[in-house]
Amino acid sequence: MSRALSTLTRQALYAQETGEAFLILLTLSHANLAVPIRVTSDALTTVSRGNIFTPFPFDLTLPDDQENKPPAAKLAIDNIDRQIVLAVRSLPTAPAVLIEIIRAAAPEVVEAQFVDFKLTNVTYDSHRVEGSLTVEDFTAEPFPAAVFSPSLFPGLF
Repeated sequence: MSRALSTLTRQALYAQETGEAFLILLTLSHANLAVPIRVTSDALTTVSRGNIFTPFPFDLTLPDDQENKPPAAKLAIDNIDRQIVLAVRSLPTAPAVLIEIIRAAAPEVVEAQFVDFKLTNVTYDSHRVEGSLTVEDFTAEPFPAAVFSPSLFPGLF
């Protein structure tokens, strides 16, 4: 899958050496969370499009772009602040995760984003919170969704 990247990003990616820094922004949201949790891979607070992203150490394996397979990623966040564990424990369903990649020099421009992920299979201990980032696989849904029978659709027969 191709992505539309800015000219400056392409130049930085194709250069043998570059001074450009790319940051990963994560937004964890859920209807039960009053405010989404926003973290950045940078060591400094990042402001992007009016949102404040707090520095938080995490490891992220970005999703691959394989055909005939829903994208999947892995996320591990250091448990330095109990905010993440408390949020995960309190939620009845999986939180949504938005992954965005920006250039540090232009934090208002999102170079790539990965949407519709859910944080599932969450495990945690005193050091880390880990989970899988998955997208609902609609290819496994039955088609058509309903059986067109006289009892359900009497006007068709």
